[in-house]
Amino acid sequence: MNTRLGQPGTRVDGIRGARRLRLPSLLGYAGPAVNLVWGEHVATDAAATYREQYRREHIPPRYQGWLHLVFTFGIGGTALAWSVLQVEQVRAVEWLTIPLTFLYANFAEYWGHRGPMHRLKRGLRLVYERHTRQHHRFFTDDAMELDGLRDLRAVLFPPVLMTFFITAFALPAGLLLAWMTTPNVAWLFIATSLGYFLNYELLHMSYHLPAGHPIARWPLIGRLKRLHQAHHDPRLMTSCNFNITYPICDVLFGTLHRQRRSPVPPR
Repeated sequence: MNTRLGQPGTRVDGIRGARRLRLPSLLGYAGPAVNLVWGEHVATDAAATYREQYRREHIPPRYQGWLHLVFTFGIGGTALAWSVLQVEQVRAVEWLTIPLTFLYANFAEYWGHRGPMHRLKRGLRLVYERHTRQHHRFFTDDAMELDGLRDLRAVLFPPVLMTFFITAFALPAGLLLAWMTTPNVAWLFIATSLGYFLNYELLHMSYHLPAGHPIARWPLIGRLKRLHQAHHDPRLMTSCNFNITYPICDVLFGTLHRQRRSPVPPR
């Protein structure tokens, strides 16, 4: 195949008979060239170039990915365990808190991703910048893997944001539920919210692990990763697969897009 990669806005010549596509610059950089015969992206060095820039500008010299992991799952796991230990003599109706909180968290994940993470909203520029203009440039659908633990800076929530969400949202909501219902409902809400958040971080990190990593080889991870990888296609990122964990709301709101496997060319 004779492929020529042009400057932003130029056409890309593919193999004979392929459609030619002019990609908009959604992220402030030239999108990847696309061969529409096989549905595959022509490899470019855009992601690699941006990764070097991101590491220089956004990853502090003393940043340690393993410490970020310990903080996220250590602090989060401890808070989760402590919340569970506060629950006692749960009534049958109180157990409904778990599935209801799970569904609420799935909707919040969907709305937050479809809304401020991909659409610039007043007062939420930082969320948009960090996700659309950084995360989606660091990881594209043809460059999904981490190069090392320091790249976790571009995947996991920063410790300050994690602390903010727990103290500003989960804790006040739990106190309100304790006042309106029962302490058990409040603690089950907090525990389920924390469990969902840790599940979110684990799954999202798993989608960006090297293909040979043991976790990346789990069948469920593979299926969910394909959905997330399709979302990282610049042409699709503002229109589909906004659930990062389980695509419940994507199904409900008609935004689920299943990535087709590329056909294997004949030998």
